[in-house]
Amino acid sequence: MKPRVGFFDFTCCEGCQLTILNLEDEFLELLELVEIVEFREIMTGQAAALDIAFVEGSIASPEEAARLQRIRERSRTLVALGACADNAGVNALSHFCPPDELGRSAYGRVVEGIEQRLPRPLECFVQVDARVPGCPIDGQEFLGLLQALLVGRTPELPAYAVCVECKLGEYPCTFEHGTVCLGPVTRAGCNALCLAAGDRCRGCRGLVDNPRSQPYRQILEQHGLTVEDILAEFRIFNLPPEKS
Repeated sequence: MKPRVGFFDFTCCEGCQLTILNLEDEFLELLELVEIVEFREIMTGQAAALDIAFVEGSIASPEEAARLQRIRERSRTLVALGACADNAGVNALSHFCPPDELGRSAYGRVVEGIEQRLPRPLECFVQVDARVPGCPIDGQEFLGLLQALLVGRTPELPAYAVCVECKLGEYPCTFEHGTVCLGPVTRAGCNALCLAAGDRCRGCRGLVDNPRSQPYRQILEQHGLTVEDILAEFRIFNLPPEKS
């Protein structure tokens, strides 16, 4: 029997699932390897058990947490799909807004108990077996992770920073133009896509394993910055541990 796969979404824009659908021919080839039994974007229905559950989105309510737990209970492997599921994503910015102000901004009034509905990553509620970082994810990285799972291999993410990929692409360093970039402390694997397009790295793939190791710290010091300065900007896509 083919492995049974499901896709699920919580608090998110569903862009990571759209990235998978945009694989088009490669997505159709997946159907020769797996049986997709749940995927709200393209089908209805629910399976009793899953071999792999891909979950997009952060968890922003007790109801979502309970639903996630039910998915975990019937899934052999659970994968965090994208920045929201992995690190809470841009949704995490709500943690830095006073509850009353957040309620008025979102609903036009003070909402009692809104602090209990602030988004958190999946791992705050269930065991996560693997993850595909990014906002949105990279389709080819998703395919590589799925292939690893299908052959029983533990998926591995790059352990070096985006700066490595940026230098390999020979892109100009944004620091030299006075623009702070999170590339020195962000996990690689995106081929420095934002830098290639003329932007800066905003940290959507989360921290590299050791952001204080050389030579990444030297890059910051050369431009008068500390690791702490850079980590302060990580709140755009990443929920700090003390907020989890």
